[in-house]
Amino acid sequence: MLIDGFGRKHTYLRISLTERCNLRCQYCMPAEGVDLTPSPKLLTHNEILRLANLFVTSGVDKIRLTGGEPTVRKDIHDICSNLSSLKGLKTLAVTTNGITLAKKLPMLKQCGITNLNISLDTLVPSKFEFMTRRKGHHKVIESINAAIDLGYNPVKVNCVVMRGFNDDEICDFVNLTVDKPINVRFIEFMPFDGNVWNVKKLIPYSEMLDTVAKKFPTLKRLCDHPTETAKNFQIDGHVGTVSFVTSMTEHFCAGCNRLRLLADGNLKVCLFGPSEVSLVLHCTSIAVALSMFTSDDSSQVSLRDPLRSGAGDEELREIIGAAVKRKKASHAGMFDIAKTANRPMIHIGG
Repeated sequence: MLIDGFGRKHTYLRISLTERCNLRCQYCMPAEGVDLTPSPKLLTHNEILRLANLFVTSGVDKIRLTGGEPTVRKDIHDICSNLSSLKGLKTLAVTTNGITLAKKLPMLKQCGITNLNISLDTLVPSKFEFMTRRKGHHKVIESINAAIDLGYNPVKVNCVVMRGFNDDEICDFVNLTVDKPINVRFIEFMPFDGNVWNVKKLIPYSEMLDTVAKKFPTLKRLCDHPTETAKNFQIDGHVGTVSFVTSMTEHFCAGCNRLRLLADGNLKVCLFGPSEVSLVLHCTSIAVALSMFTSDDSSQVSLRDPLRSGAGDEELREIIGAAVKRKKASHAGMFDIAKTANRPMIHIGG
């Protein structure tokens, strides 16, 4: 069910729990915000669990919870508890902006969260307010330290690097790894609807690497897993590590093992793929839904409505399997991606 036409086995599912967020990051959404999906059209707690179980029993062993901001969902603890009990699931991770994480993390750890990614794009509070259009820099720092105190190792810190904004802080971020188990992940700026992407703002991996290597000459490459999205490095004497996510300049599609279940029930087999398998069936039968995969123009096909209409697990598996089979060998080139319609990141899930 989860092996595509190029032999890639998909063992990693990212689930967006909500489109809502308590920040308004400029690279995630336009200044005026975005229209959110009405609540009745979002997956319920039980629907998330049922679909997650289908994926896990089909070979997924890692689930990452995203948003929006996943910690704003009121039933996140119950969701985590139920997901962590799925037989065969080895890793339950969460990607968060860290604003409310510090106070929620002890319970989240008890509920089964094994891995953490915390987003932080600047170490300067005033720049944080500019980028996120909100206050709260100190809360993110507090959450990072709380995660370390609770034994998370490493605590992954996601930093989207943009020319003229935070490229002068790259080495400051690397210094966080000196005596703390932090994995700083420098991410190339990616285009999504409404974030006003411009290639002039993009700092390519090669330039970031050169900046770090000049300041830290003992930087050395680690051995990466074939499905790894980041290029990982260690610096002599540093407790933590440094990584680069090179989606734009050096894609890692050949080893991609990831699928995305969006909050509205759409399945995205590629982050940059404009087509989605809407897990919201606008068809009268599973057969009609599957027939929509016969052309190169992927249509919206659903799982959410079949769920609510009493479809069996095998029917749902058939739709998911057809979507995975149609996954392309790789996404488009950098400039083609920038011109291709896609959702705002807030809708897709970080």
